[in-house]
Amino acid sequence: MRILGIDLGTRRIGLALSDPDATIAYPLQILERQGRKKDLAALARLVDEHAVGRIVVGLPIHMDGRRGPAAEAAEAFAAALRSATDLSVDLIDERWTTLEAERSLREAGLTGKRGRRRKQHVDAVAASILLRCYLDRGTPAT
Repeated sequence: MRILGIDLGTRRIGLALSDPDATIAYPLQILERQGRKKDLAALARLVDEHAVGRIVVGLPIHMDGRRGPAAEAAEAFAAALRSATDLSVDLIDERWTTLEAERSLREAGLTGKRGRRRKQHVDAVAASILLRCYLDRGTPAT
C-alpha cells in the first residue's frame, strides 16, 4: 500500500510518496495552493493516480510542544482530506522536517538554488522526511 506524505504550507503543499510496500519514501512534487476545495480535488486525483491507501499530514507543533494556529489548520485540513478521499489520514509531528530538508539539500550541493525553485525542493524533501519518519515508526495495518 502506498502512503502519501503531505507537508502543508500556506503557499505550497509538499508531497512525498512511498513505494508499494510502504518502506521507502521519496519526494513526489509540490502543489501551489489554490484554495481548500481545489487543493483537496488535486490531492484526491493524486491519490487515485498513485493508488494511495493511506495519507500522513505533517503537524506543525511549536518547539515547546504547544499547538498553534498552523497545527489547528493542519488538523482541519486532515479531517477534510479524510472526507474527500475516504482514506485514513494520520498526523505526525513535523518540527524538524524543514530544517532537515534544508540541511539535506545543502549537503547535496543544492543550496545555490534561490527563490521558488529552491523552496519547491525544500517542501517536497520535507514531505519525504516526514513520510520516512512515519514509515520508520511503523504504520497501522489497514
